[in-house]
Amino acid sequence: MGVTGAGKTTVGHALAEALGADYADADAFHSEGNVAKMSAGEPLDDSDREPWLGAVGDWLAARGPAGGVVSCSALKRSYRDILRERDPGVWFLHLAGPADVAAARVGEREGHFMPVSLVTAQYAALEPLAGDEPGLTVEFVLPPGRIVERALSALDAPQAETTKEVV
Repeated sequence: MGVTGAGKTTVGHALAEALGADYADADAFHSEGNVAKMSAGEPLDDSDREPWLGAVGDWLAARGPAGGVVSCSALKRSYRDILRERDPGVWFLHLAGPADVAAARVGEREGHFMPVSLVTAQYAALEPLAGDEPGLTVEFVLPPGRIVERALSALDAPQAETTKEVV
């Protein structure tokens, strides 16, 4: 989870490969209307996100005991609650870091619907993981391999809650 430009797709692919799990990018679950709205520089509101998050949560739940990894912004706790309602085993890897780095990364992307102008809105909406939410926060400026190592270590730690998905 994290803002646009945090490296969710890169880390998600690598983590899924390391876990031998299915992978999905939550961007693929957006409606045409959501994509059009974001492409126009308009942030999504909660009513835009609810069906999208439901579809992402359903994808996770359908993975069953084998689990899966999905890259999803999941910026607010209420959004993460929707995912957990669909699949209680969700564990979050929050990729956190400086807004200027995220904006620079978004500005360098080609062919993606998310404009740089929405980075600020995503940071404004972001609610970091709370202490009672299963997961780990890692700085996204670390190399993706290090992020994956930290996630795998956290998932293997005895205190880690039983998990099957990483968002």
